[in-house]
Amino acid sequence: MKIGLFFGSFNPIHVGHMVIANYMLEYTDLERIWFVVSPQNPLKIKSSLLDERQRLHMVNLAIGDSNKYKASNIEFKLPQPSYTINTLTHLHEKYPQHEFVLIMGSDNLKSFHKWKNHEEILKQYELYVYPRANDKADDFEKHRKVKLVNAPLMEISSTAIRSAVKEKRDLRYFVAEPVWEYLRAMHFYEK
Repeated sequence: MKIGLFFGSFNPIHVGHMVIANYMLEYTDLERIWFVVSPQNPLKIKSSLLDERQRLHMVNLAIGDSNKYKASNIEFKLPQPSYTINTLTHLHEKYPQHEFVLIMGSDNLKSFHKWKNHEEILKQYELYVYPRANDKADDFEKHRKVKLVNAPLMEISSTAIRSAVKEKRDLRYFVAEPVWEYLRAMHFYEK
């Protein structure tokens, strides 16, 4: 099975993430999408993150009962910070029957040269890249393992949602309804 790995902090997961995942399933050869919740991205500050299990729970809430999506906690069991190459190696060993593809925004492709063992990732895995606002062409776009996917341009960010909640704004339609209800019940991001 060809599985797209959508890595992220998902702090919180929002409709932009879901639209991109849905588009990837419907307009590429991917058969499933696994949302890989990262406990700690090496390029982000951990103190700004909710507990990883809370974020995983919100991903499960957003997915609902769909069998085409999976919330993955695979990185919770691996050394931190989370390096994609380590996760890919672990997944390949655990699920040799699957073919894994990385899903990323064009903004991440621009910083891909900073990723640990990025050359090795490009040797072994395809990258499906969706557009992000104000991104210009990148050298990696021409790589044979990089596929540019003309997905909708989503200008929603988890950072903006966290700020809006703190400011007591109602952004309930920026996240799935069960996620919004959970955020409100738990008082996440209010301080």
